[in-house]
Amino acid sequence: MERLRVIVKPNSLKNQILGFDNEKKALIVRISARPEDNKANAELVKFLSKEMKQKFRIVSGFKSREKLLEKY
Repeated sequence: MERLRVIVKPNSLKNQILGFDNEKKALIVRISARPEDNKANAELVKFLSKEMKQKFRIVSGFKSREKLLEKY
């Protein structure tokens, strides 16, 4: 399965993809949801799935800003 590393910046003004971190090999994404009660994680999955027209789920990093997502 295809995997995607993501660095999340929660509690932002809007959802957007900022760019790519070459050092960490990760996509940098702003998410408007707060990092509590799994809200930012759910918003991240919903946003990336819509933007990339693919379904994703979080594999690791549930409580971290650095996450590993998997396409399914």
